[in-house]
Amino acid sequence: MKTIDMTTGHAAKKILLFSLPIFLGNVFQQIYGLSDAFVVGRFLGTASMASIGASAAFITFINSILIGLCMGSGVLFSSLYGARSSDELSSAISTSAIFILAMTCLISMLSIICLSPLLSAFQVPPEAVPLARDYLLIILAGLPFMALYNIGAAVLRAVGDSKTPLIFLIISSVVNVAFDFILVLWVPMGVRGPALSTFAAQLFSGLPLCVYAIRKLNFIKLRFRFERAIFRRVAQYSVLTSLQQSIMNFGILLVQGLVNSFGVVAMAAFSAGVRIDAFSYMPAQDFGNAFATYTAQNKGAGKEERIRQGFRSAIVITTVFCAAVTVLVWAFAPQLIAIFLPGDAQAIAAGARYLRIEGAFYVLIGYLFLFYALYRGMGYFQTSIMLTVISLGTRVALSYLLVGLGGGLESIWWSIPIGWAAADLTGMIRYRRLQKTKRI
Repeated sequence: MKTIDMTTGHAAKKILLFSLPIFLGNVFQQIYGLSDAFVVGRFLGTASMASIGASAAFITFINSILIGLCMGSGVLFSSLYGARSSDELSSAISTSAIFILAMTCLISMLSIICLSPLLSAFQVPPEAVPLARDYLLIILAGLPFMALYNIGAAVLRAVGDSKTPLIFLIISSVVNVAFDFILVLWVPMGVRGPALSTFAAQLFSGLPLCVYAIRKLNFIKLRFRFERAIFRRVAQYSVLTSLQQSIMNFGILLVQGLVNSFGVVAMAAFSAGVRIDAFSYMPAQDFGNAFATYTAQNKGAGKEERIRQGFRSAIVITTVFCAAVTVLVWAFAPQLIAIFLPGDAQAIAAGARYLRIEGAFYVLIGYLFLFYALYRGMGYFQTSIMLTVISLGTRVALSYLLVGLGGGLESIWWSIPIGWAAADLTGMIRYRRLQKTKRI
């Protein structure tokens, strides 16, 4: 596959070209969750949909830890590739792979062992616990394959190849969708069916992509061994990015717990709304991830002015896209929720209200993705973490405060964009200060 060198050429064009396969890949990755939700909501009922929603929040939190490790390592790979440091790149890839796989197996085992108390801690209603448990046990067993995919994707994207991960995701998505229908309609396995479908999809994407990535890196001498000399840098990049991602999703998990306290209908509405919500601003998130690679490569090449140029272009592109998506989601919110919860008027109304509040402020989360990417790509991980803490801390604290004062579900919905706005303001202040001191 042809790679993209981010250190030369038109900045906006390069970022867009690189981000497009990432976006398309994540479209197919989202099909995993959307397919599960569609089949469960249509054919297994509201209780099963609620259990999948509660499970999805927990799995998203676990995945965020592992994906954060891979994203952080990918930034280091990009920087070393931009600096043309082949030996260090080889050491970083092998050390990161060993570290991430070890962490994945540990997290998977601990989560399975502690599953019952975890479900209780997040206020999953008793009627949804058995279904959520069945679903999660299978999903957690497939985490190592998910980690393999993300390691391979991080390596390939770091060297400018964002197309190959897309191809493997398309294959795995087809597998997932096919098995969703087979294992729910033809072989009635209940919520275990979608879980096994996801397991199979992770298997068919993880192993083959890693094999391809190893063969692709024929320009370096890749040795699969743990090297202490570079582990400190690997840990700095991967652990801090993972911390940012896990903080972000832990906050979402706390909000999920609060929503759970409003009952099964609220859970089902939130589950459907969050999936549509995430799908709607996913291109902005993927554009931000592409911008992180752009920033890291140019930082490694010592081209700070090119980073500033790219950031200005990225702001304009994000604004235009998020405004367009806002209009569409606002106009079709009830119809979008009804895709997953047909005939449930109460859940559709609650989900549509969620989407219309969130959708009005997509531009704020779009800007936040850019700030995350900028500071991650520059190696300013503490700033990226600080923005996450501000965004999620505001969201969680305000949600619990307002609900405690007698507010309903809408008080939770309004807390989310307020958190985005607070983090954006902080990110811009930090950017201006770094500009004045010529550190960016």
